[in-house]
Amino acid sequence: MNTPPSPPAAERTGGSSIRSSVRSSVRIGALAPLTRPGWVEAGQHLLAGLELAVREVNDAGGIDGRPLELVVRDTAADPQKAAAAVDELARTGVAALVGEYHSVVARAAAARADALGLPFLCSSAVLDALTDQPTEWVARLAPAQSHGWQIYADFLLGAGHNRIAVATQPSVYWASGTRILRDCLAARGGTVIELDMGELDPAAVCDRLASNRATALLLLTGHPEPAVSIVKSVRHDRRLAEVLIGAPAGQPEFTEWAKSLGDDGAAIPFLRYLPERLSPLGARVGTALSERLGGAPSFVAFEGYDTVTVLAEMLRSHGMDRARIAESWPRVAVEGTRGQIQFSRTPGISVWQWAWTPVQVVDRDPGAPDRFRILHTG
Repeated sequence: MNTPPSPPAAERTGGSSIRSSVRSSVRIGALAPLTRPGWVEAGQHLLAGLELAVREVNDAGGIDGRPLELVVRDTAADPQKAAAAVDELARTGVAALVGEYHSVVARAAAARADALGLPFLCSSAVLDALTDQPTEWVARLAPAQSHGWQIYADFLLGAGHNRIAVATQPSVYWASGTRILRDCLAARGGTVIELDMGELDPAAVCDRLASNRATALLLLTGHPEPAVSIVKSVRHDRRLAEVLIGAPAGQPEFTEWAKSLGDDGAAIPFLRYLPERLSPLGARVGTALSERLGGAPSFVAFEGYDTVTVLAEMLRSHGMDRARIAESWPRVAVEGTRGQIQFSRTPGISVWQWAWTPVQVVDRDPGAPDRFRILHTG
């Protein structure tokens, strides 16, 4: 890693095993939440995947003999900070932009990338409306929210849950998720009851669940709070012993969840974007990511790795000109850790989309919270 002394750890260049000057390297900008209030563990996993792929690209000779260099900027879950980072990275001459985990932040980054003519391959954000209008400059690896959350709704209905409560906070992302769930459930006789966490505390949530006879509560809220407090309250309320707690946005994926909640954090289904069995490439990358992270990699780490793998192949095939990169999205065909990645225009989605990465509904096994159980696939 080539780290100059001045920038903080969250804002650096790195990932290159070929020592070279900035002038001769191929630079790509990377966005990730690496400080609070961003989801730091997700950002660390995303960055680990990005950096591993950069190292492997450089070990294999780089981009036509030139090292690939990652220029990292911390978004801290702040849309304005992300937009400013895109402006700065564009001025420094990066060939393209990758990364970001939070959907609302990625939306701000995508808008600036589109306005500036900077190719952006979004790794993890799922919000359907990543840009207001169709754009040629942005592509995405993660499945659109409407796709993944419909699979989650199918899981709920298949498990016999058709009266669902959602604990929500104000956000374009949470509002979109609530709308998707309501549409999917209503079409099959289900009901969604909204619980506004701006007005209710966890104890009041429990009272509402009991009075509304909801059989499932979905956490459409920030982590760790109020999500952790809600889980603890519901788990220890005898009236709600049979209520399923769910977290479609994936909060239980990360170790921070298990550390905060212990046994209370198990048996909470969430969405994960991995196949049932990893390919040989996926297994090899998973082992390398485990060594890098000191533990099992999340699906977000695989998303980071696949992002750089795709972009590196585009740079080799089409060069460093930004317009040529953007024009090449429909010609991508790259083997990633979770299948062959290709982009297409998908109805209702404003960016070039991989349709679709594998989707699972999983939870932490109550008998062994470090182990995940696959409950449903789509």
